[in-house]
Amino acid sequence: MMLTAPILILALVGQAPPTTAPADEHSRPAAEQTQPADNSAGDPNGAPDPAQPPAQNPAPAQKPPSKHDLKEPPTPEHTGIRALFGNLLEDFKHLPTATNGIIAGGGGVAALAVHPVDQRVNTYMVDHYTQFNTFFGPGKYIGDTPEQVAGAIVTYAYGRWRDQPKVSHFGMDLLQAQIMAEVLFQPIKYATQRERPDGSDSLSFPSGHASITFATATVIERHLGWRKALLAYGIATYVAASRLHDDKHWLSDVVFGAAVGTIAGRTVVHHDADYWAIAPVKVPGGAAIMVTRTAGNGTN
Repeated sequence: MMLTAPILILALVGQAPPTTAPADEHSRPAAEQTQPADNSAGDPNGAPDPAQPPAQNPAPAQKPPSKHDLKEPPTPEHTGIRALFGNLLEDFKHLPTATNGIIAGGGGVAALAVHPVDQRVNTYMVDHYTQFNTFFGPGKYIGDTPEQVAGAIVTYAYGRWRDQPKVSHFGMDLLQAQIMAEVLFQPIKYATQRERPDGSDSLSFPSGHASITFATATVIERHLGWRKALLAYGIATYVAASRLHDDKHWLSDVVFGAAVGTIAGRTVVHHDADYWAIAPVKVPGGAAIMVTRTAGNGTN
């Protein structure tokens, strides 16, 4: 299954190492071990001077988040079923963003650009069906919704079973991205009513297989980085091409489907670096807009 590799990677990564325990008495300097407390200002019997405030240990300084922390989505405190669906409802509020608008616009422009060659590409794929059949055969199963959802559930269940929040969080985001992708592309299918190349129905645009697999690939990229997501994006592209081979979609269908899946994957995975604050600031002679990056809430 496509998600087996991500499961094993995250299982090996595990949790962050525990912090180093404080040094024991043997590792302390001798002066620290033998020097008695100075009670000269207090009671001669050793009682502390009530006029002097008790000594307080200074609070340890918090380290600023590293670049790695900003690139890796913060693991939420809870990854149970309630958090899974509660966070999904919250994620739909994050859909209208500038980045998602750019991706949707770019996907639409790309789909329009390849639209003139839709017929030519499908004709070529169908004419060479026998040569490509063995290679593209598994694509319709890899990109099918039940298989993708099953992989996400297995990842999520494995993380819960092994008490590895990073893994369960990864599976939770995979499942949320696939649900969001379905919610996004299904209404577009019924609104556009584009006929499939094989004439089987009028639900061609956009490709659901492309949307689901690119949503999965985007979640993997957001959790593990570009290098570890290259295989996932390669498989998503393979699935999209297999839909042309099966004569179920036009090229423009899979191009826009990839954009829909990317939007779904980006929306459900939050990074600390994704959070920005915008506020008006009064300056001498007028006003200005201050844009600052803030720490994320780590809820998803």
